[in-house]
Amino acid sequence: MTRGRESNEFKMPVHYPRYSKSEYQDMPEWMVDRLLAEYGLPTHGDLTQKRHFAMGAFLWPNANKKNV
Repeated sequence: MTRGRESNEFKMPVHYPRYSKSEYQDMPEWMVDRLLAEYGLPTHGDLTQKRHFAMGAFLWPNANKKNV
């Protein structure tokens, strides 16, 4: 694969991202691009679209809530 080009297949890095919703909302574009590219996910669109895509891909419902 050539550097700087998107891959068409999902990659599973060693660590799963553990950012909160507010961290994704404040994340700079270069960081969102790097995170998505690390997993082989598309990095096109504007920053709002990329943040929304990253939150949908990496945030799980109730992930930060403790079981009662």
